[in-house]
Amino acid sequence: MSSQESTEKDCATWVPQRGRSAPLLPSFLWVPLRLERRLRHQMATTPPALRQRGRLRRPASRRAVRAPRLLPPRRRRRARHAAVQRLAGAVRPAVRVLVRAPAAAGDLRPRAREATMTDTTGAFDKAASLGNNPLSRQLIGEWLLGLSGETWARHRRVIAPAFNMERVKAWIPEIAATASSVLDKWEVQGESRTEFEIDVHKGFHTLSADVISCVAFGSSYEEGKRIFQLQEEQMKLALLAPRTVYIPGFMFVPTKKNRARQRLNKEIQCSLRKLIEINGRKCEDSKNLLGLMLSASKAGSEFKMGIDEIIHECKTFYFAGKETTANLLTWATLLALHQEWHAMARNYGVKRTLRLYPPAVFTNRTATRDIKLGKLDIPDGTRLDFPIIDIHHDHDIWGTDADEFNPLRFADGKSYHLGAYLPFGIGPTICVGQNLAMVEAKVVLAMTLQRFAFTVSPSYVHAPILAFTLQPQYGAQVLFQKI
Repeated sequence: MSSQESTEKDCATWVPQRGRSAPLLPSFLWVPLRLERRLRHQMATTPPALRQRGRLRRPASRRAVRAPRLLPPRRRRRARHAAVQRLAGAVRPAVRVLVRAPAAAGDLRPRAREATMTDTTGAFDKAASLGNNPLSRQLIGEWLLGLSGETWARHRRVIAPAFNMERVKAWIPEIAATASSVLDKWEVQGESRTEFEIDVHKGFHTLSADVISCVAFGSSYEEGKRIFQLQEEQMKLALLAPRTVYIPGFMFVPTKKNRARQRLNKEIQCSLRKLIEINGRKCEDSKNLLGLMLSASKAGSEFKMGIDEIIHECKTFYFAGKETTANLLTWATLLALHQEWHAMARNYGVKRTLRLYPPAVFTNRTATRDIKLGKLDIPDGTRLDFPIIDIHHDHDIWGTDADEFNPLRFADGKSYHLGAYLPFGIGPTICVGQNLAMVEAKVVLAMTLQRFAFTVSPSYVHAPILAFTLQPQYGAQVLFQKI
């Protein structure tokens, strides 16, 4: 990506705070305009209002594994500009500050990002994970990433122990057994050939689905297969939601898509209730994720969770637990076209993959009071968006080869500022499942390297696309050879 094509480094968006009542016209017109003017005085050029959508660039070269093509064309402005934008197409009125030039924006860079996301004073709160469109949020429900305040803290206290490192290490035999089963199937598939092609994107999704089913819910991929299939359908509908302006109450209009959304949501919830009934007692004894949540649902529990809350969290971990690790394994395997990757895969391969292809491409915080950040005066209610994909490809932080694979970038104890590398977020809200994702990825990659030599297939087309997570649009075809 050239400097002329670099997107915003950090963004700020004002949204009305929950619980505040305001007249409709002033809240949608006057307040955003007033805040826009206030922020504009601290910035440089301000472009006109933009819709909250953007096209993707054309697919890159078949053989190139570089920075993802996730730069909306209308945001490719010269790096010296900082901007304030009013976003059309949002559920709530919004004013977005596009911070491009550090000098103009008060340098909302690594240290400010770290200060914002590790804040424990209450100056910043978590913003909505999938925006304010309820049609998007149906996919994962009300879960950790979408909660805030005391509700978030209560869920976090219940769920976090399920993924502490000691417990995750105890799951390694189950992870290895699942990986071995999948790799055995790949061997059978190429039994009569010296070289055979596998779409690892599909294969790793099946593997990750089986792992999360086993270690978190005490079941298997076959038991949860219908839930995964329903979530795939639900994801397609959820991806359509941000492309249009949401009118409050529209989700209750009986359109064809809305009826499909309601049907899928109802069937997923019914399937999860059955799974909880079948595996509940066994899980309580094993103290896995489902067991800990069920223990919290009992009377007298310090951090009580209702059955609906448990269902929402199950829905989330079924989806996120599969997608995050499956895509991480997919991108790591595609980096196999760099032969030096093999020699360093066990130590740095996963970490380098997460820099180039993070599972989430942005994170955000909302200011709960007027606060000064660098040279910027941030008004109460401003949402700060941190585009992880841009931070991980920032030439000022990572050098002129930021978009390239560099096997020595993390070697010899090299490290970068906490606010420069955040594939799972940082601070109190860091991804609760990161230990499982990292251990699972390392185990599966190590087992794959022991059994196969592999390289990217000529039929592979490099076309990363954002579909809630960063994934290859046309699959990930890899050529395998048995060792």
